[in-house]
Amino acid sequence: MKKTLVLGASLKPSRYSNMAINRLVTYKHEVEAIGLRKGVVAGVEISTEKISFENIHTVTLYLNPQRQEEYYDYIISLKPKRVLFNPGTENPNFYELLQQKNIDVEIACTLVLLGTNQY
Repeated sequence: MKKTLVLGASLKPSRYSNMAINRLVTYKHEVEAIGLRKGVVAGVEISTEKISFENIHTVTLYLNPQRQEEYYDYIISLKPKRVLFNPGTENPNFYELLQQKNIDVEIACTLVLLGTNQY
C-alpha cells in the first residue's frame, strides 16, 4: 500500500480531502494529513504543522496553487515518489520544480484513481 500525505485536509465531510482520507483508509493505505485545523478523520489525525513524515509515497494536494507555494520546499523534502494534483490544484510552476527533483507529477483525482483501481 502507498503511504499518502493528504495536504489541505478538512474536517468537513463534504470536502473532497475528507472523502479522500476516508477512501484511502478504506483501501488500507497508510494516511497522514495536514490541514488548517487539528482533528481526526477516519482515525487519521490532522496536523497543522509541517511534520517530517517518513516514507511518503504520494502527496495528494487539496490546496489552490497560491496556497501551495509555502509547501514547495516541504513537499520536496519528503522525497515522495509522486504528487497528485486534484482538480483545482493544477500548478505548472510546481510541476517543473518537482520534475527537476525526479518526483512524478500526476494531474488526477485521488477519488477516481482509487475507485478505478489505478491508485
